[in-house]
This record gives sequence, C-alpha cells and structure tokens, in this order.
Amino acid sequence: MLGLILGVAFLANISLGSVMIPFSDTFRILFGGHIEHTSWDYIIWEYRIPKALTAILSGGGLALSGLLMQTLFRNPLAGPFVLGISSGASLGAAILIMGAGLFTGFTAFGIVNDLSIAMASSMGSFLVLLVVMAVASKIKDTMALLIIGLMFGSITAALVSVLSYFTEAEKLRQFVYWSFGSVGNLTWYQLTLLSSIVLLGILISISAIKSLNAYLLGERYAKSLGVNVKKSRYTIIITTGLLAGGITAFAGPIAFVGLAVPHLSRQIFDTTDHKILVPAVLIYGGILMLVCDTIAQWPGSEHILPINAITSIFGAPVVIWLLVNKRKMVF
Repeated sequence: MLGLILGVAFLANISLGSVMIPFSDTFRILFGGHIEHTSWDYIIWEYRIPKALTAILSGGGLALSGLLMQTLFRNPLAGPFVLGISSGASLGAAILIMGAGLFTGFTAFGIVNDLSIAMASSMGSFLVLLVVMAVASKIKDTMALLIIGLMFGSITAALVSVLSYFTEAEKLRQFVYWSFGSVGNLTWYQLTLLSSIVLLGILISISAIKSLNAYLLGERYAKSLGVNVKKSRYTIIITTGLLAGGITAFAGPIAFVGLAVPHLSRQIFDTTDHKILVPAVLIYGGILMLVCDTIAQWPGSEHILPINAITSIFGAPVVIWLLVNKRKMVF
C-alpha cells in the first residue's frame, strides 16, 4: 500500500507544475509513447523526474537519519541535524558564497555554481563529522555527545552570522535562497552521486538493525546482548553524517522531515522494531517530500515556494493530530 501511495505521489509530482501535463500523456512519456507536445517530454525527463527522484532520496534519507539519531540518543526531539553536521554544510556553503564579503579581493574560491556549492557543503559537513567522531572517542556518555553536537551547531551558526553581517546584499541573497532548500536543481550526474550516498547509508543502517533494536533499552542492555557499543555508535554517527551531510550538500538544509517522519511511522505501525521502521521511514519520507514539493511548485503557477516552509506548515499539523489522537508516544 505504501508503495502504491509513493507511486501515485510520484506520478502527481511529475504531472503537476507551471505546465499542467495530463496523466495519460505522462504515462506515454514514461513508457516511450508518442505525444503531440514534444516540449513536455523534455520537461518531464530533464527536470521533473530528476526533481521527483531527488525528493524521494532526500525525504527517505533524512527520515532514516532522524530515526538513527532518535534511537542513539533515546530522545524524541533528536533529528538528523543534532550533531551539527547540517550546520557544517551550511558553513561550507556560506564560506563559498559569502567569503568575498569578509576577505577583500577574495572571490569565494572562484566559480560559484550548484556543483561547487555542493562540494563546499560536503567538505563542511565532513570536517564537522571528523570533529564529532574525535569527541565521541573521548567520551562515553551519549547525552554529553548530544550536547556537544548542539554546541558545534551553535558555533557554526555563529560563524555563518558573522559572514552574513559582512557580506554584500547579492551574495547574502544567494545564500538565503540556498538555505530555503530545493530539490529541483540537480542534474542526472549529481542525482547519481546523491543516490549513491543515500544507498550506502541505507545498506549500513540495514546491517545495524540488531544494534539499533538493542539500543532502545540503553547501552548497558545492548552490551549484555553482545553489541559492541563503541563500534555501533561510530557506525550510527557516520551513517547519519553521510545521509544528512550529503543531502544538505545537494538539496540544502531541509527541516522537519527527519524529526517528524520517524514519529509518524511509530504512530501508524505502533512498533519500535527497526526491521519495520527502517523501510517505513524511507517510504514515508519519500511520500512526504513528494507531496510537499508538489504543493511548493504551486500547480498552474510560475511561483515556487520554499520547500522548508511547506514541510513544516503542512507536516507539523499531521504529527500533532496523530499524537493527540493516540494520546501516547510510541518510543
């Protein structure tokens, strides 16, 4: 059923937009049929399908990384960005885009385009991930690691604020637009890189399902089951870094999905078993992002709303409604 809903959401996403394409013509284009409007073929294959696939990968990857963080810290408010990895990606993008505003004569490492911003974001998230890994090797308390991750996020956010204060208006505007998040700017080559990162994160998560289930009752219980807690912690942090950092690099910082989708999945399936939750959050995250992107592109209009705003405006009431009706949070 979830797969069917995902398919319907995918079809609706590539059919609706500033140019309305009938569902019948969309089917013909997907399966190699002939249509009268040849421009529709180009719109779907070169823009809408990459955008829809990016939405599925971004939503599923962020939802999975949020599930990993909530399990590791046993905290319902934990999300994919609590370790400061997303803030590191934002700092990398800010240095590239707004660096010229701080250093006179410095041209932000040369050419600023989508690929260079993705590379800078990846480097920023990777450096923060290295620091978090170094800290994780020194401390044993998981909650202390959570607090330290939040502090890293605050530091990088402060550095971005300093860059924003000194930069010129045009570059600040460019960075603000990047921070809105977007799934519509990727080429097929960039989409291939993103899908490789998300697939690697999924495979690592599947291999760690036993450890994730053991973590639900605490590290001591996990140790009693023979789980290597230190190795498992590294694995979860690295996987979250891959997913959150890679997705932020290519699609910008997308809020809410990683925090909310794991709760949605627990409420609907009424379970904490990661054998069910891992595939559930992947599909639910993809569905949510497709629906939000369809709304954001404002069918029939040339206006495109920020995806970050849509995910929160339309997603938060659903989570509130589920929690109020269930009256109990499954965790």
